[in-house]
Amino acid sequence: MGILSKIFTWWDGATVGTAVFSALKGEQVGTDAQGNTYYRSNIKTPDGRDKRWVIYNGANDSSRVPPEWHGWLHHSYDALPQSHLPPAKIWETEHTPNVTGTPAAYRPQGALERGGRRAAATGDYEAWTPDA
Repeated sequence: MGILSKIFTWWDGATVGTAVFSALKGEQVGTDAQGNTYYRSNIKTPDGRDKRWVIYNGANDSSRVPPEWHGWLHHSYDALPQSHLPPAKIWETEHTPNVTGTPAAYRPQGALERGGRRAAATGDYEAWTPDA
C-alpha cells in the first residue's frame, strides 16, 4: 500500500506533492529529537518572508513540533534553534507531543476506558428541588 497511501493520504508523513516540492525547491535546515525534518526555500510568501515547513516523522500532528522549532517555523526568529538556544536547565523535561486520544492519555478513575468504576457516593450530595 506504500505509494498509494502517499498519494491519497495526508495524515501520516508527507504527501507526494510535499515530498517532490521539498526535494526540488527546499533546503533541509535541520531535524529535531523526534526525527521531524525542517525545510525552507527561497520562494517568498506574500508578505516577503521565506517559506518554511516541516515533514513529520510519523503522524502529522502539530503538537509534535518542539517549541524552539515552532518559533522558527512561524518566523519568531530567523536563526536556527540549535544556534541560539541556551543549554537546557536541569529541571527541564524533554518535549512530549499531545497524547490525547492515544493509549498513553490520562484516564482518571471512573473513566469508561478504565472499566467505568466510580467511587461510591458518600452522602454529601443534596439534590436541588424547585420547592426548596
